[in-house]
Amino acid sequence: MVTKEDLEGFLDKLEVDGASHSEIQSGMWVVHPGGKLDADVVVHYSPPVVLLRLKVMDVPKDESSLATLSRLLLQYNATELVHGSYGIEGDSIVLTEAMELSHLDYEEFLAAYESMTLALVSHLRELAPYREAR
Repeated sequence: MVTKEDLEGFLDKLEVDGASHSEIQSGMWVVHPGGKLDADVVVHYSPPVVLLRLKVMDVPKDESSLATLSRLLLQYNATELVHGSYGIEGDSIVLTEAMELSHLDYEEFLAAYESMTLALVSHLRELAPYREAR
């Protein structure tokens, strides 16, 4: 089973690609991907799983926009996301992923992390009108 220290090692390895991280509380880190992505990934060590969460935007207040956006995000969930899914948490649209610690290795962690960050980068153009219409 992956320990908290193992997970910290995974996060350290992300620095090779320009990411940085800081522990905000015991077992919870904020990862700054760097590059073009202006969104942070929260990594939470919560045995028996590790959770990755990325805030995409605030939920649109306009019901029509929210309905159209919800359909778009469900389509992304079904067709474009290998790891994780879009959802609503409180007043935020988030992209999340949970992985079991019992058999997690760095390659699986990296694949989930990259899948989330690359998905958001590739979806930003289509999500932009909803992000601006707060």
